[in-house]
Amino acid sequence: MHSTKNFSSAELQCKCGCGGNEMKPDFLDKLQTIRDEFKKPMRINSGFRCSKHDANVSSSKIAGKGPHTTGHAVDVGISGSDALLLVELAVKNGMTGIGIKQKGKGRFCHFDDLTDEAGPRPWIWSY
Repeated sequence: MHSTKNFSSAELQCKCGCGGNEMKPDFLDKLQTIRDEFKKPMRINSGFRCSKHDANVSSSKIAGKGPHTTGHAVDVGISGSDALLLVELAVKNGMTGIGIKQKGKGRFCHFDDLTDEAGPRPWIWSY
């Protein structure tokens, strides 16, 4: 189980209760750098997901095999100007996939550092 100075193993593990946490150290290094530069807490809504949990919660056509199953993705609960700053830091620090949900309840930003094999990168989308 992987963690960093500011992100615990418990908050990064799969939320289904299986306890899976296959977050990749290189991704966590980028995430910690972003956190250090952000200088504020970052609430992880979703870190690693096992395939079963990903299939249950993802609306993606690749549900069960999404970015969270690779250990290279997180969703951070954030909104407003903090979200904009966090997106800027994510781009600066090598995140290649950025998803933004900034309306209604449950506002968050998705960050991953997947490669071109996952589709055109860098890539930004809205939910």
